[in-house]
Amino acid sequence: MEGEASESNGVALIVGVTGMVGLSLAEALNKPTALGGPWKVYGASRRPLPTWFPSFLLHQYITFDATDLENTSKTLSPISSQITHVFWVAFQLRDSEEINVALNSTMLTNVLTALRFSSPSSVLRHITLQTGTKHYMGPVFDPSLLEQLVPPETPFREEYPRLPFPNFYYALEDLVASLATRFSYSVHRSSIIMGASSRSIHNSLLTLSVYATICKHEGLPFRYPGTKYTWEHFCDMSDARVLAEQHIWAAVTDKARNEAFNCTNGDVFTWKSFWKTLCLIFDLELLPFDEEEFDIAESMKDKGEIWDDIVEKNGLYKTKMEEIVCFGALQTVLKFDFQHVCSMNKSREFGFFGYADTLKCVGMWVGKLREMKIIP
Repeated sequence: MEGEASESNGVALIVGVTGMVGLSLAEALNKPTALGGPWKVYGASRRPLPTWFPSFLLHQYITFDATDLENTSKTLSPISSQITHVFWVAFQLRDSEEINVALNSTMLTNVLTALRFSSPSSVLRHITLQTGTKHYMGPVFDPSLLEQLVPPETPFREEYPRLPFPNFYYALEDLVASLATRFSYSVHRSSIIMGASSRSIHNSLLTLSVYATICKHEGLPFRYPGTKYTWEHFCDMSDARVLAEQHIWAAVTDKARNEAFNCTNGDVFTWKSFWKTLCLIFDLELLPFDEEEFDIAESMKDKGEIWDDIVEKNGLYKTKMEEIVCFGALQTVLKFDFQHVCSMNKSREFGFFGYADTLKCVGMWVGKLREMKIIP
């Protein structure tokens, strides 16, 4: 990476540490080569630490309800004078984007209030904010607004104007920008994230892995639940390790302060090639594209007990299928009528050159999910 690191010996608070990017951030900050290091790392989430999370990565794990200011302030008060950097990779989702705006704004406001405004000895210097391509597409997962959206221009570029719809990404960006005189910030707009966690709301690879596992277990055809357009046209993804690398780079690089960056792997793929890769990994037959519409959410809605049986027989980390999959969201993505791709030019111009080979990473991440005993 180009650019001099602006600070060193940081103390990090990763909010949302048990998610895909949170875990990768904890791993990256512990590396001897981490920019701005050596780091002292605190991790926070709403629930107890899952057994698959390597606790040695954290100086301390903290649980609190970020929607509750009193609980947040009481929990963070003992460390508020230590935290120099917040890595914000947490969010909650509801069906209504208006509710998402209010809920996520409250969470971020409460944490910043507890760290920056309630502590006279605060040393907070920077916050990195994880968002995504919904910034360019609009609230695609809000059923009341989906029909009003129009296909966006691609590749997505950071300078594109905002859309006239509620979007909690906009609200969070505006919140940190309004406080830029007190500390700096950076915004990281990911594509579809590829990583390992049972705690992420939208984990497409885990969703597909569960689907593939059930198909293999039941002898079902591994059908593609999207359109011919997405089967044949380009898409991109964001490896959680690349995202973590960009967060850390921006957190300690002067030139990146108060800027927004797309963050993808830097390559593109077709879903046909991605499906072929999954078939090889899970030993399933690659079927030709079927013009008959296939509703994966409907097909999988009654498979919870089958997943319970797979978990029990293989001694996996205890999960409920409905808590770890996002069939509805995945189906929405696989029916886009535009190529879901981002430009990485701004990142490169500013000195960030992280990348990953998407199709090569699929096997690595599936292997990681297996090592963590989340899938068999």
